[in-house]
Amino acid sequence: MSVLIDPPSWPGPRGLLWSHLVSDSSYEELHAFAVRLGVPSRAFDRDHYDVPEIVHARAVALGAEPVGSRELLTRLVAAGLRRRRMR
Repeated sequence: MSVLIDPPSWPGPRGLLWSHLVSDSSYEELHAFAVRLGVPSRAFDRDHYDVPEIVHARAVALGAEPVGSRELLTRLVAAGLRRRRMR
């Protein structure tokens, strides 16, 4: 099982590009990894953490698997961990 991170390509606050950090096994794994990475809990959004481009390399160094955005979503859905926004 893995923690996954996509490329920083989503425009966000402070003029930075942002990545999504997810787990393909459990939210517990994801939250534990976020703590190790130093990502605040407020960065969690339904099923992923939003992390700025300046954190991407550190996440990979700590063991996050870099994948494309499409693969990240595919693996999140396949794991049954995708939580869609309520409309």
